[in-house]
Amino acid sequence: MSFMFHPYPYADPEAVNKIEIPESVKRTLAVGLEAVAGQLLKLFAGGKRRIGIDHYPGSDLESLISCIAQQAGGQKIIFIDALSLLKSDAEITEIVRPCLPEDRDLDPVLLYGVRYRGGYRGLQDTAKVGALREQLARTDIPVVVYGHGALGEDLRGEYDVRVWMDVTPRTAILNFKSGRFCNLGTAQPLAYSLLMRRNYYVDFELAMELRWDLLRNQELDYYISADDPAKMSLLPSGALLDLFEALNARPFRCRPVYLEGVWGGFYFHRLRKLPPAMRNCAWIFDMIPLEVSIVAQADGFEFEAPFFTFVQAMGEKLLGQKAYEQFGGYFPVRFNYDDTYHASGNMSIQCHPDEVYVVGNHGELGRQDESYYVCITGQGAKTYLGFQAETSCAEFLELAKRAEKSAELIEYGRYINAIESVPGTQVMIPAGTVHASGRNQVILEIGSLTIGSYTYKLYDYQRIDPQSGRPRPIHLKMGEAVLRGERTREWVQENLINHGGIVRSGEGWLEKIVGEHDLLYFSLRNLVFEKTIEDDTGGLFHVLALVDGEKVRVESVSDPQKSFTMNLMDIVVVPANLGRYRIVNLGVGTVTVHKTRLKDD
Repeated sequence: MSFMFHPYPYADPEAVNKIEIPESVKRTLAVGLEAVAGQLLKLFAGGKRRIGIDHYPGSDLESLISCIAQQAGGQKIIFIDALSLLKSDAEITEIVRPCLPEDRDLDPVLLYGVRYRGGYRGLQDTAKVGALREQLARTDIPVVVYGHGALGEDLRGEYDVRVWMDVTPRTAILNFKSGRFCNLGTAQPLAYSLLMRRNYYVDFELAMELRWDLLRNQELDYYISADDPAKMSLLPSGALLDLFEALNARPFRCRPVYLEGVWGGFYFHRLRKLPPAMRNCAWIFDMIPLEVSIVAQADGFEFEAPFFTFVQAMGEKLLGQKAYEQFGGYFPVRFNYDDTYHASGNMSIQCHPDEVYVVGNHGELGRQDESYYVCITGQGAKTYLGFQAETSCAEFLELAKRAEKSAELIEYGRYINAIESVPGTQVMIPAGTVHASGRNQVILEIGSLTIGSYTYKLYDYQRIDPQSGRPRPIHLKMGEAVLRGERTREWVQENLINHGGIVRSGEGWLEKIVGEHDLLYFSLRNLVFEKTIEDDTGGLFHVLALVDGEKVRVESVSDPQKSFTMNLMDIVVVPANLGRYRIVNLGVGTVTVHKTRLKDD
């Protein structure tokens, strides 16, 4: 499951892409609630009669509908809420029940579930949908059908105009957390943790699949970016694609999401001048595709969209043909920083599921593999990886089960292997490997594609969750089902630490592999140079992180104006279609840029 239950309410003002705004955008953009409502109302004056407006959960569609109705004045318009087409709350609850199991023996806090795949069609009343289609066919009065499922596959062909309202995952979750929204088809609001579980496995999935379908089939006429309802922006779909094309024609950065945590540190808090009110910063979701956003900025104009909307729209141009086909259009790698620098403790001792388990039990897309690259360390920093000996796994599990009930502390160092953390150390963490990032370091975490994040905590030092006030959730049974006890200290040293070598080199530069493993489909590399280094996407995306150095510029070789200037720890995506690119050192000393790419066949 994702960690995004509690994003910090902060939109990083530095994480923007300054581009030349396409003329189509300048010509057609409408900004502000009243302007957007007025633009949609003009469509009726232009001869349109039926408008369908759908939206991502957590977006304020009601404000837009109210504004359209207000501006219409005496003009007769029929407004139909698509929620009226749903089956009863009781029926929907039964339909999604298999996606939200309540086995507290296996999942004590009901964190995990199974992805719902039935679409809005599976939740709508067929007779009600049929009646609405008949009504739309026979009326001459302008009609606005709005809400979840308005653009479902059984209805979208009935409209003259189709509109999608989007918000970033950060804003959507904060709006749910504030109590402004409930789950689809629920009569009473659920407890927040259960509400968010339902969102991730049902409501958000429904919306993402529908949005993807509309973009893929070119069935969308207008797009609304609506993180701030009062400043929402509307673009025709053609102009939206032009804007996305302009972003995809250059290296770009996503807008991160920052999260506090019980083991959170202070390196990023200072580095990025995060709000003083943040008590710490544990996770920096710098490039987790389903959680972050992308921002275009120019001449005081800022347009923000979920990064996954961008991925859905750009597809092969962003990912490259091989990645697009292999991963079904999903961005296949995720990146975040884990910050325990000057923190009070380690991350939990944990493991992640293999393909058989996560696909079979959660309806996921594949196994969850990870890797850690050590960026910053303080005194005594360690990374925990694998077991000490062949008997350690069984002994540790027995103690962990006892400690879960007794709240006693475990001498975990007797069972879990620890390696000294040195900046530049790359460790790989195939599914099932026990691991943890120790205190007093910053780790660049790179992982494989999953819709959620499945961290089965095995032991968490008896800490209390600051949000719930209860012991942090442990998933020993899930962890035990996937844990690979044979991965001991010797096996880890031989297979999982700093594997690779120099790939190419020249005067003042080199590229070396720092981590590859048969179970991981991505290759982890370092670009080390003094002044400049050139590279080529070769038709596949690259992801770069400046892990040592002050500042660099990543630029297209054929058109250096297409560039992005990176500061320390920034993460930048180089789209597949950029081709040859150059990284220029803008500071002093030798620079190290960590590069992730898919492995060669």
